[in-house]
This record gives sequence, C-alpha cells and structure tokens, in this order.
Amino acid sequence: MLHRRQLLAALLAAASVGAAGHQAEARAETFPSHPIKFVVPFGPGSGTDTSARYFARQLQTLTGQPVVVENKPGANGFIAVKSVLSAPADGYTVFIGSNSTLAVNAALFKALPYDPVKDFAPLTMMMRSPAMLAVSPKAPYSTLKDLIAYGRANPGKVNFGAGSAGYQLMGELLNDAAGLKAVHVPFKGASDAITAVASGTVDYTFAEVTAVQELAKDGRVKVVAVASDQRVGTSPDVPTATEAGLPGFEAYTWVGAMVSAKTPPAETARLAELFTQISKMPDTRAFYERLGATPMTGGPSQMQEFQKNEIALWQRIVKKAGVPQQ
Repeated sequence: MLHRRQLLAALLAAASVGAAGHQAEARAETFPSHPIKFVVPFGPGSGTDTSARYFARQLQTLTGQPVVVENKPGANGFIAVKSVLSAPADGYTVFIGSNSTLAVNAALFKALPYDPVKDFAPLTMMMRSPAMLAVSPKAPYSTLKDLIAYGRANPGKVNFGAGSAGYQLMGELLNDAAGLKAVHVPFKGASDAITAVASGTVDYTFAEVTAVQELAKDGRVKVVAVASDQRVGTSPDVPTATEAGLPGFEAYTWVGAMVSAKTPPAETARLAELFTQISKMPDTRAFYERLGATPMTGGPSQMQEFQKNEIALWQRIVKKAGVPQQ
C-alpha cells in the first residue's frame, strides 16, 4: 500500500511539473498579449529616451502590442529602478538603462538601493556612443597632445566640467591615462558643461556626439578627439584618441534593456530575442549612425559581461582618483 501511494505521489508530481511546463510554453507562445511599458530614468530627449522610443516603435510593429515609454527622471535613476523592480515581474515592464544607472552608480555609491547585476535580467545592449572631448576655442591648446602637455605643466590648474557622474568618471579616466591632475567642476547637465567650455569657464568636457556637433560646427567649441576605436561618421574630421596621441583611450555612453530578475525565463528569453532582432535590423544601424552612435547586437550573456567589465573599470577609477562615494 505504501509503495502504491509513493508511486501515485510521484506520478502526480510529474504531472504537475509537466502541466507547469506546458503552461509556461503556452504563455511564451502568446507573449506579449497586452501593452508593454518601457521605463526610462531620464527625461524626454535624452539619448536613453531616444533609444527607448525607437525600440518601442519597432517592438510594437513586431508584436502588434502597444509599447508605452514612461520617463521617470531624478534621484540618480533610483525612482525609475524602484518603479521597475516593484512592478509585477511578468515581462511587461522593461527598464531602459544606461551606463550611469547600470554601471557608474555601482562605483559611486556606498550603499546602492539596488544591485544593477543581481536585481536585473539583461535582454540586450541597444547602443553605445563614444564620448567627445571638447575644449574652448579660446584655450591655449587645440589638440589632445597640447592639452595633455599643458595639463602636465600646470597640475591642479586645469579643470574639466561634467554634467553627470558618468562624464565625471570619464574625466578621471583621462587623468589616469594621461597623467593629469585636472580638477572636476560639476554641472547639472551636459549642456551646461558644454556651455561653460564654450565661454571658457572650464577648460574641457566630455559629452555625447549629438550634444557637441552643432556647437563645433558653429566654432563655439573645438572637438580634439573622440574616445573610440574608430572615427564617427557624422564628424569624420575628428581624430580618435589614439590618433590624437593617447593610445587605447576609449569611453562610451551606452544604453541597454533589462527586466526584473524575477521575470519568468520564458518571457525574458522572448523579449531578449525580440530586442536582439531589432538591434540587428539595417534600419537600426542607419538610425544610430545618424546620431554618431553604433547599435550593439549582443544578447543577454554579452550584455552582462560588458556590464560587469564596466562596473569593474569605474570602481577602479573611483578608488584610484579618490572620488568620494555617496
């Protein structure tokens, strides 16, 4: 009798597991079946927001389901992160994060209210955009080599503006790579830092391609290098940092998509498949090339490896430069 009961229990357990598996497969086949929400930790018009809205349009076309972009700026991205992690983990709330929320914060905060690796399941990288190094046309240097020579000859007297924590650490990365002792001057946003460079208030700043190009064309700032392994198509005359005299120096802003780590694997895998499909579209490459950026086509594992490497890089720079943690 005991043996028969054990056998019956085993059969019931197997049937339960099988049913659960079939239910998961059925959900995956019909997913998504209602609107999806993208949560962006910055305001409309930001590079992250631009990527989110492009992918939202493409995802809506592929799935036939509405995709809504919700901007939740402020508090270093914490508001947006909390919104995503407190929502039902069903695949219908996607976090469109950036280098600041998914890597830089891990280096700058002693007690971050979320874990950018453990709390999220990566879908794919969406894009990366190289930082451009802009100086004032009034400055006594007009090339990266000259800037480095001037900075080394005047330790502590050269300053750089930064409109975000990410750009601050890029400045510290340049200090480390070039042997400079430039002083960080914080600004509320990248546009404020660039304006300060144009007026000569600060010596230089890092900013994304689209934020600098028009000012450079008007002669209000001079771009001395792009922190990339290749030149930017929209600014072909700007040399890479390697070409300008600082071999191997690279720094990027980037955008990636994630869901809560509690999201069922089937839904996560389906979203990753859809996002990766969009990233490989010719239209996506053309879209980003117009912005001076590059689509990133790797899937979840590649994104997680990239993210961990970025976190390690900025943690090293914070420690070496003695940047105070918040």
